[in-house]
Amino acid sequence: MPLRSLRFTSAAVVLSAAASVLIAHQPAHAAADRIRLGNASDVSRSTWNGPAFTMNGAGGIVTASMARAVDDIRGGTGTLDVVVLAGSAPTSGSKTPECDTITGLTGVNSCTTWTLTAASDGNNSQVNTDVRNAEFVYFAGGDQCRYAAWKGTALEASVESVVAKGGGSGGGSAGHHINSPIVYDACNGSVTSAEALANPYDRYVSFTTGMFEWANYGSVINDSHFVTRDRMGRTMSFLARAVKDGLAPGGAAWGVGVEEGGGSLFLDRNGMATQYGKDAYVVLADHQPEQAVDRKPLTYSGFKIWRLTPGSTFDFKNRPTCGYYLRSVTNGVADPNLYSGTPVTDCGSQGGGSTLAESEPNDTRDTADDATALPSPGTLTGGMQSTGDRDHFRLTLSSGRTVSVNCAVPSAYDADLYWLDTNGSTLIRSVNDGAGTDESLSFTRTASGTGTYYLDMEAYSGSGTASYSCTVTKS
Repeated sequence: MPLRSLRFTSAAVVLSAAASVLIAHQPAHAAADRIRLGNASDVSRSTWNGPAFTMNGAGGIVTASMARAVDDIRGGTGTLDVVVLAGSAPTSGSKTPECDTITGLTGVNSCTTWTLTAASDGNNSQVNTDVRNAEFVYFAGGDQCRYAAWKGTALEASVESVVAKGGGSGGGSAGHHINSPIVYDACNGSVTSAEALANPYDRYVSFTTGMFEWANYGSVINDSHFVTRDRMGRTMSFLARAVKDGLAPGGAAWGVGVEEGGGSLFLDRNGMATQYGKDAYVVLADHQPEQAVDRKPLTYSGFKIWRLTPGSTFDFKNRPTCGYYLRSVTNGVADPNLYSGTPVTDCGSQGGGSTLAESEPNDTRDTADDATALPSPGTLTGGMQSTGDRDHFRLTLSSGRTVSVNCAVPSAYDADLYWLDTNGSTLIRSVNDGAGTDESLSFTRTASGTGTYYLDMEAYSGSGTASYSCTVTKS
């Protein structure tokens, strides 16, 4: 994202042709510049109906999603105040491009643009007063590293107070990035998909965590300009890093990539997202990468990808286990057709034959559930009903074929995964430690003909009715 040039401040008050719109431009701080459009006085109201969020693929306001955020927060009545935060000023045209659009929306009392060019501006008292009196904070496009520098300042707490009282937050491009709990901050420079896939620990890949974490939006890494700048590959690398480095609680990381040119993901107070304008993509990494180390290319099998077309929805509070297609990365090379695919499962039927749920008793090889006919990729589900539970699934594999198994384990228990031969001997195992820690393994049959194998999921510690989910892919 190119940096905007610095704005030169000047003190002026200009009355527009519409007498009701006041533009107040005043140098409030050596490194901070303030321009207010609309009414000079803030709205006074005790309750609001948010929070609501807008996540835009480019820096500009998307009118449809912003109008919905305003209406949701004010409950269809009254007006509200908006603050736009920018790390630098536009190089040409209006000095308040976001507020120019926002002030034209029904229900907006005022829109104040603050240009903050130093990390210390996060503690500017007038900035924080304006933000705390607002009901929506929008982060402009530009450079998310400047926004990340406000972590730990009063401004971070002020933005959080807006959301806590039922207001909202959002942004576009860099402003989209900063609104996720795991922020690709680009503080060392921007990285391409090719660079990130070739080395997930490239110096240009850096993160800021612990800043904003909105309800229902946990373990997410946002990305912008998604299709146009071909950023699926780097998002995949970011997610693999997040899982490998423990940045995402529960061992699963989610990417939200929004396309430019009018793409906007709107998130309501119940965690339901609606896509506007252009496509967005939700990408899930739910197991440890096969290879994610410094100076080596990424290998990761089975990223789950949901394509959100305009008008479609995605439930971030109750995240779906269906409707996705799968793509992998092998030695830094991603599968073709990253931005489209046929869903492995149909959410209407929760699998349509591609999911096999365990049927007890299946504690031995003799009572194993038969997964021979399971399509590839397919899903096995079950639960560790007791501390001694063992679930067996029977599969076949022909010579030269490889099977990869990636299991998402719920936080209720610690389970281990074993790959057994027809006699019950362990060929491969995955025994990662800790409740909720995912397990994965891969096996290639080198012998001639076709062999029978057993997948054995065993309770190691704890138990419960929560389901694990194992994606099985043959290649």
